[in-house]
Amino acid sequence: MNLIGNIIWIIFGGFLVFLEYIIGGIILCLTIVGIPFGLQCFKLAFLALAPFGMEFHQTQRPSGCLSTLLNILWIICGGIWIALTHLFFGILLCITIIGIPFGMQHFKLMALSFTPFGQEYRRS
Repeated sequence: MNLIGNIIWIIFGGFLVFLEYIIGGIILCLTIVGIPFGLQCFKLAFLALAPFGMEFHQTQRPSGCLSTLLNILWIICGGIWIALTHLFFGILLCITIIGIPFGMQHFKLMALSFTPFGQEYRRS
């Protein structure tokens, strides 16, 4: 079921979301300061390519307050707009019964795109 959901997701816009995150990650990695943010964009890109069957959780690595500081910078510099975009598309897709599974994936991406530092994803 996850395979079918991912194929439909890619056909109807998932690939465009993937490309947007990849392009943003490449642009951010051009600067030294933007490399950590670019790496998070790459993480979000691969999750946005095939979100069905993926789950994310807090990392167990001791990172101190660095991930919190980077999440605050992420939110200020554009993370809020990314999360709001996923919220908008999630609500828009949940209006129809057929779009509810896809809207739920947008809500999952919204939560991760709001604070991506200190979180990992894996196949469930």
